[in-house]
Amino acid sequence: MSETKTVTARGRCLCGGVAFEVSSARDVIYCHCKQCRSWHGHYIGYSACLKEDLTFLSDRTLKWFSSSGEARRGFCGECGSSLFWQANHSPNINFVAGCLDEPTGLKSESHIFLGSAGDYYELTDTLPKYEESD
Repeated sequence: MSETKTVTARGRCLCGGVAFEVSSARDVIYCHCKQCRSWHGHYIGYSACLKEDLTFLSDRTLKWFSSSGEARRGFCGECGSSLFWQANHSPNINFVAGCLDEPTGLKSESHIFLGSAGDYYELTDTLPKYEESD
């Protein structure tokens, strides 16, 4: 995982059934892989933290889906908000940066998996871009 910074940020799903707080976070990486685009409807910005730096304030509607043999995805079973991605056996958990309350103190870091990006958009920013993961 890229370098993390100390933050205090809260995030939640649309209905509030899943709410959490993080005490550290990595800057935002935009993922363009087909699974993320299918899951979110477009490429997505994820931050991440160590699992022990994430505290659930409410997880009554949190559901997990095994999206591949390597990872699972967390979402709200009530409103459907997609919130988390976690590689199996990883000490880190990724969370959707857009569900955090502002100000987050986070910055955009890079784009990954451009080798499987959609053909309907162009990236014109100056962030580092990687065909696979960084």
